[in-house]
Amino acid sequence: MALITCRFYSDVLGTTTALNVILPKEEKKKYPVLFLLHGMGGDHTVWIRKTSVERYADEAGLAVVMPDAGSSFYTDMVHGGAYWTFVSEEVPRLARRFFPLSGRPEETFAAGMSMGGYGALKLALRFPERFSAAASISGVTDAAEFGHGNGRQELFRNIFGGAGAIPGTPDDLFSLAGRLAASGRKKPHIYLCCGTKDGLYDMNVRFRDHLRRLSYSVTCAKGKAGHEWGYWDEAIRDAIRFFTEDLSAAARPEHNTNSGGNTP
Repeated sequence: MALITCRFYSDVLGTTTALNVILPKEEKKKYPVLFLLHGMGGDHTVWIRKTSVERYADEAGLAVVMPDAGSSFYTDMVHGGAYWTFVSEEVPRLARRFFPLSGRPEETFAAGMSMGGYGALKLALRFPERFSAAASISGVTDAAEFGHGNGRQELFRNIFGGAGAIPGTPDDLFSLAGRLAASGRKKPHIYLCCGTKDGLYDMNVRFRDHLRRLSYSVTCAKGKAGHEWGYWDEAIRDAIRFFTEDLSAAARPEHNTNSGGNTP
């Protein structure tokens, strides 16, 4: 197992930045890969510092790429960096150039917590041909609602041009899910989990119901937890099992897929 900090110049951002990469000890020509995104106030180190993701990934034989995206909401900001282009285009391209990572969609996943959950869902819903599944852990599933919260208005003006500018755009997860379902393209598997004491729980329930109405394959989990790392440590372990074990089992011909999952 290796934990590598990779510093590089980003042409997209116009500055030097960093990402952390976990490579399992199991020898493979190309590793299945999880792009794991941090939340607001975090960076490329936070998953390593706060959870046992390194151990979980090594046990699963999964490579993990963790970029630094500031508090950008993984969006090409109105006033700021082009973090959507960075995380959706530049990071995957450079990570696969630097490290032995699979490019097969069935071996490519996205996950994140809070703001990172929003980013992971946006990756999978906008690029279902690249990502077979995404996990949102206590994710911001309704960015417009979140952006109207106290103290967030100025941040969201800099990112999106204001929370009111989000609905109906490619930055609106509800709209994205609907557009993808209507297009007839293959939809990614979605894993949603959120603690029942989390202020984001209700929007996660609404998003779950929206996905189910659109016939997405949705697996859900919950727990009596708030917005906290103790819960997220368990959640990323379960999400990795979902990517590397549950989806593999579901792909077998004898498996009967249950798209409902558990009720969060």
